[in-house]
Amino acid sequence: GKTRDSQSARMESEIVPKITKMTVSGKKQSMGFEVPCALAEENGHPNTPQKGLLPEDASVASGVLEAVSKSTLSPQVVQISEEQNMVPTPAKKSSKARPQIDVKAELEKRQGGKQLLNLVVIGHVDAGKSTLMGHLLYLLGNVNKRTMHKYEQESKKAGKASFAYAWVLDETGEERERGVTMDVGMTKFETPTKVITLMDAPGHKDFIPNMITGAAQADVAILVVDASRGEFEAGFETGGQTREHGLLVRSLGVTQLAVAVNKMDQVNWQQERFQEITSKLGQFLKQAGFKESDVAYIPTSGLGGENLVTRGQSSDLTQWYKGNCLLEQIDSFKPPQRSVDKPFRLCVADVFKDQGSGFCVTGKIEAGFIQVGERLLAMPPNETCTAKGITLHDEPVDWAAAGDHVSLTLTGMDIIKINVGCVFCDPKEPIKVCTRFRARVLIFNIEVPITKGFPVLLHYQTVSEPATITRLLSVLHKSTGEVTKKKPK
Repeated sequence: GKTRDSQSARMESEIVPKITKMTVSGKKQSMGFEVPCALAEENGHPNTPQKGLLPEDASVASGVLEAVSKSTLSPQVVQISEEQNMVPTPAKKSSKARPQIDVKAELEKRQGGKQLLNLVVIGHVDAGKSTLMGHLLYLLGNVNKRTMHKYEQESKKAGKASFAYAWVLDETGEERERGVTMDVGMTKFETPTKVITLMDAPGHKDFIPNMITGAAQADVAILVVDASRGEFEAGFETGGQTREHGLLVRSLGVTQLAVAVNKMDQVNWQQERFQEITSKLGQFLKQAGFKESDVAYIPTSGLGGENLVTRGQSSDLTQWYKGNCLLEQIDSFKPPQRSVDKPFRLCVADVFKDQGSGFCVTGKIEAGFIQVGERLLAMPPNETCTAKGITLHDEPVDWAAAGDHVSLTLTGMDIIKINVGCVFCDPKEPIKVCTRFRARVLIFNIEVPITKGFPVLLHYQTVSEPATITRLLSVLHKSTGEVTKKKPK
């Protein structure tokens, strides 16, 4: 995606004793409405929470700020001081009143009554994420035999025969050449009770910003680990991405996790190895903020297809494992509450030219709903446009709602004014923007002390943006939220 040329956001930060990076509250980010305990500051005094409150560089800034999820913390989780504010243009009255729909009723009827769920697959590089999910899609019939045969032949020619299933999701030549996922692959499949939007995130540390983009749009996650001797340890110990990915998805609001202990066939489905891995991971994930009841462990073989869509048949596995296969576990995830009755919010993940007039943006609707023909306000450009068309799962639709990954065809605005990270909102309830805000953050494993003027990279939804910590206000007790030290240096 494109990066935005904007002013450097400056952040005033309160520091909490050591525990990892940064997110706004433990709840899923709310795209500018009812951010838990978000307070605007006017004349230096906190005000009451406002709808539509999203700092402009919080539209660039709030992703990897780790969740403060303890209910005992002081209520002022995020304070935003609106400096250099942009005042949104009031909406013009439309001459045509659109026919209103009962979104909640329509959602229940849509997709045959199945619920929508956004799933991201994460894990250390070479844990087998793309192969695992590519094979699952093939077994579900989402990839026909002819296409699969083509992938097998092409991967053999490239000297990467074992990568055939991964090529279902790794679409670019460079990804196939290097044998690693670089961007977030996205596709759709169905379980008995749900329609799943699948995002395959890159595992290599060089592509962490891309992984954050996927995780920020997810409701639930699958963490894939390699059960092979030495490989799990490489991913889990210092420098591996297993820990960082686990922390990041929890930071970004994901609370339900399935751990696919992959390549179990390479250790002969040993129960001891499975228990060793789940024991180590269990302790870590609990520290990261996951409830034990919200984490499930599934032994799998991505290449062999064992225990993916049907329960494993291998006697080495069935003699000790009686739990769900991966598909059953995905189907058992609980979908989050969708904010369909809130003002419309969509953060742009990609922008591209349409074949006809206008242009297209893609992204996840974080709140509200949209119908074809509606007017939208883009911030920070502060310009309106019209939603000429809506595409969901490659199908044109008349409307879409919170939780949907959509492509919008827009007219009435120049494409050059829209970048990744812009927020489209309801013109009647627009987002406020600013370049400076106050935040409570949770710190994990820092190597260099944080001081005044400390440069950081802030991640928010689909973008990352450089920022500066301009002041340290206080150190807080991590359990009670009480100030333990004022004006730390």
